[in-house]
Order: sequence, then structure tokens, then C-alpha cells
Amino acid sequence: MTRSSVKSTMKKHVKDYLSLYIFVSVILLFGVVFGAVIVNSMNVSQKQDILSFITHFFGQVNNGDYISGNEVFLSSYSSHLKFLALIWVLGISIIGLPIILILLFMKGLVVGFTVGFLVNQLGWHGILLAFSSVFPQNVIVLPLYILLTVLAVQLSIRMIRKQFIKNDNEPIMKQLVSYSIVFGVVAVCLSIASIIEAYGSTYFLKAISEIIVSKN
Repeated sequence: MTRSSVKSTMKKHVKDYLSLYIFVSVILLFGVVFGAVIVNSMNVSQKQDILSFITHFFGQVNNGDYISGNEVFLSSYSSHLKFLALIWVLGISIIGLPIILILLFMKGLVVGFTVGFLVNQLGWHGILLAFSSVFPQNVIVLPLYILLTVLAVQLSIRMIRKQFIKNDNEPIMKQLVSYSIVFGVVAVCLSIASIIEAYGSTYFLKAISEIIVSKN
């Protein structure tokens, strides 16, 4: 398949399922917003406990006492692969539809809570930290998660129709193969996000940790 045909196929797919992409993106956005709201609903004691942990972590980073980039990469990439595998399985099941959407919501919630807490407690330093250590990899991760969710929801709906609408005789194997291939490509792309997280953010974490530790 040539580059132009791949591009054409992608454009057609997005156009055909634009409403689903919007719906899924809104769910992710709700998760991000809800995560930020949770930060504001926490009491002072809860915030202080988490902030103490973060400050201790930055102290370790500042002293050079933190896990290696290789360990961060393996942890991050294995986490992505587990999520990817779970979404793949849920997509080929007839009961997976709501769980797929809940998982995406939770991913958004984690990002929203992380950024919200950093900004709430560290101010401009938190914004700088979020842009340097949270934002870069998530520029890749979140759109890919949206793509995976759309494909999984699409296939799950197809499975439901095939189960309950008996006149649906269109073979599903071709779609399942395409579904699996895309998941494989996404797995490779997620490795890039993990590389950025493991190695690209180390310098920024070190620099910002020095500022935060000296401030505290």
C-alpha cells in the first residue's frame, strides 16, 4: 500500500467516524476536567501528603538517586502495552463497549489530576513541570488512545450487531485483521512516547527539581 493510499484510507476513516471521534474525545476531555476538579475538592491534609511525597521525589532526583531511563522506559512501555492489550480484547467482545469508554475516561482523569495538582501546588513551577514532563509524551499517547478507543468501540458495536442481528452475514475476519494490524502499529508508536518519557524529560526534571527543592 502506497503512502497516498494510506493517507486516503485514514482520511476516509476519520470522515466516516467523525461523530465517534468527537464523542470519544469529549469523554477523554471530561476525564481531564474531572481529574482537575478532584484536586480542588481535596482537603489541605490530603494535598500536603501528596506534595510531601513529590518534594521527597524531587530531592532524590536532585541528588541523582532515581531510577534509570531504561527502567522508566520499560515501566512506561509495559504499561502502554497492557492498556493496548486490554482494549484489544474488549474490542472483540460484546460486553467491552462501556468498559472501553470508562478506561479512556480514567486515562484522562489521571492526566487532569496530575497537571491540576502540579499547577495547584507549585504554581508556575508546576506549569513548567507539566509542560516538560507530562505534556511531551501525552501529545503522542492521547491521540493514539483516542484512535484505539474508536476502533475498539467500532468493532465492539459490530460484534453486538452480529450477535443480535442475524441477517448480518458480512465476514468480520477482514475487519479483525485490520484492527489487529493498527494495534500493532500503535504499539510501535507508543514506544516512541515511552522513549520521550524515559529520556527526553530527564534533563527537565533535574533542572526543575533543583528549583523546587531550593524553594522548599
